[in-house]
Parts: sequence; structure tokens; C-alpha cells
Amino acid sequence: MKNLLLFGLLVFVAFACKKKTEDPPDVGYAYAPENIGKYIVYDVDSTIYDDFFDDTIYYKYRIKEKLEEVFMDNQGRKAIKLVRYIKKYNDTVSYDNIAWTVKDVWNYTRTATTLEVVEEDIRFTKLIFPVKEDATWNGNANNTLGEWEYEYTYSDRAETINGTAFDNVLMVTQKDDENKNAIHREYYVEKYAKDVGLVYREIKDLRASVVISGFPVEQRITSGVIYKLTYITHGYE
Repeated sequence: MKNLLLFGLLVFVAFACKKKTEDPPDVGYAYAPENIGKYIVYDVDSTIYDDFFDDTIYYKYRIKEKLEEVFMDNQGRKAIKLVRYIKKYNDTVSYDNIAWTVKDVWNYTRTATTLEVVEEDIRFTKLIFPVKEDATWNGNANNTLGEWEYEYTYSDRAETINGTAFDNVLMVTQKDDENKNAIHREYYVEKYAKDVGLVYREIKDLRASVVISGFPVEQRITSGVIYKLTYITHGYE
């Protein structure tokens, strides 16, 4: 009987150890893939409100972001060149008939605890690991733009973005000052999908010259920008 109990205990321990080895804790790295050759294509719509010229300017284009080459950054860490290509919208020509041209090159670094992206020579801490809802951090910890408290609004949520269904989406609210300032509206959010990466970005940075009770800044804009980047497709090449 004792031998039987001992055998059962050994089987249980072996199974538990194997289970632990096979199923490590999910800290959320899949929201920030590092696969070289992976690309994501986005549609971009941007509206600029220019109070100096009293004009509104609309931009529409397509962006492809591709992880292309591993290198060591100035801290001795593995980093990846994130090459960004552009196709400018032309209402007489299909995007399929427009060639990609290089727009810029960013840097993409995933560490054990962060995802950092260098955009136009400014380093942002986009994500932290492990991913936990309501977790907060300073997205500008590695730049001089002043502290912004990023927050995980939700994670692992099924969501459809621009017609594509994703099983697991993570939302980061970078800044949202609604009702805090009657003449300046700042709203910055990003969404990431597991095994894909960034699938949505929205920016509202708007100003109004006067306060009108009951009317949000979006209904009395005098200057600022509205920017949306939305997932189209992704793949490898």
C-alpha cells in the first residue's frame, strides 16, 4: 500500500513538473511579436485644423511597418529595425498599383519587462510586462517629453477592427483628459492583437478658442489634429 501511495505521489509530481514546463505563465509577449519579416499594413486618415490659415487639411495614405533587421542598440540590447513604407492616396489609382516607398526607420525593442519603440528619435515605452489590466507606467520614462501615465484599459478581449476579428486585443490608454480642460482635448490610445502587434492608434489633440457650455471641444475646434491608424492586413515576406 505504501509503495502504491509513493508511486502515485511520484506520478503526480512528475505530471505537475511537466505541466509547469509546458505551460509557463503568459506575461503578454505575444502582443509584441519579434518575428523578422513580419509586416502590418494600415490605413491612415489624418485631419489638421490650422487656425493660422483658417484651413482644414485632410491626409489619407497607407503605411506598411516591417520588422527587418536585428542589431544591438546603444545599451547593448537586441533591437529590431522597424522600416515604415508609405503609399500616398490617389483617387485615380488603386493602392495596388502604387509602389511602396520608404518613409522612415524606427527602432523596436522588446525586453523582459517592456516594449520600447523609437519614433522619430523619441523613445516611448509602449507596453510593460506582465500585461495586467489597470497597470500603469510612464510612457515617456525614456524621453524628455514629460510624464504621461499609460494604462492598460483591457486585455485579452475579442474585438473586430476594420472588419477583422481578433481573439485577444489589448488597449492602452496613453492620455485621456476628457472634462479636465474645456479648451484642450487630448486623447491618445493604441490597441494590440496577440501574434500581430499594433492594430489601431487614435490621436485627438484639439483646441478651442472659447468655452461653450454643453459642447465638447470636438464641436468647436479651432486648431489641432485627429489621426487614426487602422489595421488592414499582416503577413511575412
